Amino acid sequence: MLQTVFGLAAVIAVLFLAAYFLRRLNGGRGFGSNGPLRVVGGLMIGTRERIVLVEIGDTWLVVGLVPGQIRTLHTLPKGELPAAGDGDKPFSQWLKQVAERKHEGR
Repeated sequence: MLQTVFGLAAVIAVLFLAAYFLRRLNGGRGFGSNGPLRVVGGLMIGTRERIVLVEIGDTWLVVGLVPGQIRTLHTLPKGELPAAGDGDKPFSQWLKQVAERKHEGR
């Protein structure tokens, strides 16, 4: 019995040490910290399918997510988030406006 308790304590200690060293390798930021990648918005289009707007630096990516696959649907420059009053606007209309602004800037 005592051997089992020591074995369990050793496994838990190894897990804590691994988490500590991984945090140090990651620059002390932790796993969910704000890095160069940020999810701006998303929309469920099916039971297991999503469209997500991801910000990477000065670029926004429209990404399609399905089980087992991630695909970039469109790339556009970073835009402004909609105002609080625009929250009732569907994601597709908002995305269309952002794409139109991109084409006007050319």
